[in-house]
Amino acid sequence: MTGRIASRFIKECLTQKLKSMAAPRHYCSSATATAKPNVPHSSRKGRLLTGATIGLVIAGGAYASTVDEATFGGWLFSATKLVNPFFALLDPETAHRLAISAAARGWVPREKRPDQQILGLEVWGRRFSNPIGLAAGFDKNAEAVEGLLGLGFGFVEVGSVTPIPQEGNPKPRMFRLREQGALINRCGFNSEGIVAVAKRLGAQHGKRKLDETSSTSTSSNDEVKHGGKAGPGILGVNIGKNKTSEDAAADYVQGVHTLSQYADYLVINISSPNTPGLRQLQGRKLLKDLIKKVQAARDEMQWGEEGPPPLLVKIAPDLSKQDLEDIAQVALALRLDGLIISNTTVSRPEMVESNPVSKESGGLSGTPLFSLSTDILKNMYILTKGRIPLIGCGGVSSGEDAYKKIRAGATLVQLYTAFAYDGPALIPQIKAELAECLERDGFKSVYDAVGADCR
Repeated sequence: MTGRIASRFIKECLTQKLKSMAAPRHYCSSATATAKPNVPHSSRKGRLLTGATIGLVIAGGAYASTVDEATFGGWLFSATKLVNPFFALLDPETAHRLAISAAARGWVPREKRPDQQILGLEVWGRRFSNPIGLAAGFDKNAEAVEGLLGLGFGFVEVGSVTPIPQEGNPKPRMFRLREQGALINRCGFNSEGIVAVAKRLGAQHGKRKLDETSSTSTSSNDEVKHGGKAGPGILGVNIGKNKTSEDAAADYVQGVHTLSQYADYLVINISSPNTPGLRQLQGRKLLKDLIKKVQAARDEMQWGEEGPPPLLVKIAPDLSKQDLEDIAQVALALRLDGLIISNTTVSRPEMVESNPVSKESGGLSGTPLFSLSTDILKNMYILTKGRIPLIGCGGVSSGEDAYKKIRAGATLVQLYTAFAYDGPALIPQIKAELAECLERDGFKSVYDAVGADCR
């Protein structure tokens, strides 16, 4: 079976490549028709990447004919490491677009191996097969939800999505600090808008529902189902405001009305450093007023038995002690469903100061953010007395990192930068390492370890 699947995949890839080679090329005019086209350097890189991918697929097809599907899937995850150097040749935003395109077309491995039981947990009435998720910012426009969930993430968060389409800040706006395992971005909520995203999520929602129905009819009744209301996998939707909007609350309310029906959880993003004035919404009074309006907008909609999606707020790591206390008090008073800690930082930790790229403006993510965001996470867990589920985000690149986030108070953990650098192979690695950490220290579940360093 696996061999037949691989053979069809190889045939499809080669057919598409031959079609693209045979397609007619049109140049400016007859006067310049005899001139040789100037092939940009990026095209040569693209051909290298295509050649490497086809070679990888052919090799995989040969291997697939001799092993079971799960073993072949594991090989594919490991084999993706071979493609990472070619992505590194491209500028960050081009590499990002190629990654999204590949995931959207299903040209990425699909995890067939079940997650270890110790990693499973239930949050907000949703069953997560594992606590490792993909942070917002990677799939901004919900183009590749199925492909990304198929990689083995416990949940995927799309966005940030703005009401009206906007280009974001001028390019270049993404910068690598490879030696430090970091990125700087100043994208500024580049988004296709809620209408385009709603259309995609609506189509995906229907397909996932159909898949869920099919899998239910062929599986045993006592099998534990992991996933949200739209099928396997948990989907979060992150909502932002337009740069020129004068009424932030109206933007978030519009996002809730349009997108919440497709979300297993919603996120109000008020902490991006790349939208002027956005972080001011983290102040006590403004935050309280905003959350009240968004909660009211969500609760006035018609919901089935599963109820409305939980509402979370994503905060910055660059907050004072008083800011954290104010946010904690508002979250507890309004019974907020959760907090994501944290977004990128505008600070430049000592470990990146020697890199000239660190002078670029924008939010810093990756390894240098780990300590800062984990300290904020631990403080917030203490301030909220462990009553509110927290998602730890910032600098996670290993199972040990994820474990430290959980011990600091995170119920769930998100990746971004490390995934951008290391690709799909990182996901099964992190999950396996996390399970080892839990077992090593005598924990029988993720829940048992949550906040262990705060007790």
